[in-house]
Amino acid sequence: MTLTFPLRRREALGSLLALGATAVAGPTFAADPFPSKPITLIVPFPPGGSVDPVFRALAQAASQDLGQPIVLMHKPGAGGVTGTAQLATMNESDGYTLAVMHNSVIRAPLVQRVTWDPLRDFAYVIGVAGLVTGITVAADAPWKSLRELIDDARKRPGVVSWGNVGAISANRIYAERLAKAAGVKFNMVPFKGGAESFQALIGGHLDVYGDPGFGAQVQGGKARLLATFTSQRLKRYPDVPTVKELSYDLAIESTLGLVAPKNLDAKIAARLQAAFQKAAGDPAYLQQLDSLDMQPNLLTGEAYTAYARAQFDREAKMLQEIGFKPA
Repeated sequence: MTLTFPLRRREALGSLLALGATAVAGPTFAADPFPSKPITLIVPFPPGGSVDPVFRALAQAASQDLGQPIVLMHKPGAGGVTGTAQLATMNESDGYTLAVMHNSVIRAPLVQRVTWDPLRDFAYVIGVAGLVTGITVAADAPWKSLRELIDDARKRPGVVSWGNVGAISANRIYAERLAKAAGVKFNMVPFKGGAESFQALIGGHLDVYGDPGFGAQVQGGKARLLATFTSQRLKRYPDVPTVKELSYDLAIESTLGLVAPKNLDAKIAARLQAAFQKAAGDPAYLQQLDSLDMQPNLLTGEAYTAYARAQFDREAKMLQEIGFKPA
């Protein structure tokens, strides 16, 4: 027997069936495309140092591709660790909060007690640049070479002051390693940022500064570059030797990049990586790198994660070498 319904009942049943199908399928509207609002980029150093103009130029270029502004927020502290570490405690990872990552953050658990893990509590988005560490003195300083500086420090243990950004920075640790290898002792002085450090150096309140970002001061004739912690001499300074050339087997590998809180959606991570990768070719950004003697060093999120793990192991070995004990 065939069941039939009056027209109105058939129309009502059709409507109910259609409603049920819609409920199973779920909403048909699309989520807002990423990004739909401004992105915050935390810079863990004070304004005016070498990191600030580099990431300001990079953010400006990336914002054009993303279609939303990228707002820099400076949160200095603990040698550049505090600002980035805040992301490790964030519950949301929606791509709207990023931070500059550097080796001091990766190293932090090895030198002090922290409640977060640099290898588990961040999503590594992209590596963008390599820092170049130089040993600089004021232009009117008495030392014309690293050998002269070391000879003087040997005669006056603990008197020659050596500044770095942060008490646990790689550059501070390499300065300690250099001192140990040379049989000398420097008076290590931590600073909050590069701008403050160079003011002290040029003003005669600091003898030596051993961090990146020396380019503008050296090229402007205010500082003298004695040596670099690089594998090869820099093209811009062909007459300046590397520390390795002077019989100290020390070279610093230090990558800067961007991270987000952990559990970042893969599609958002890919969108951010693509935008910043494109921005890394922007002429204004490359000019900033060049003027500050930094080097382009693009790493995918996966490669940057692998770098962080390898760097953590290198740092642990290096700290053991100098007999460092965590606080």
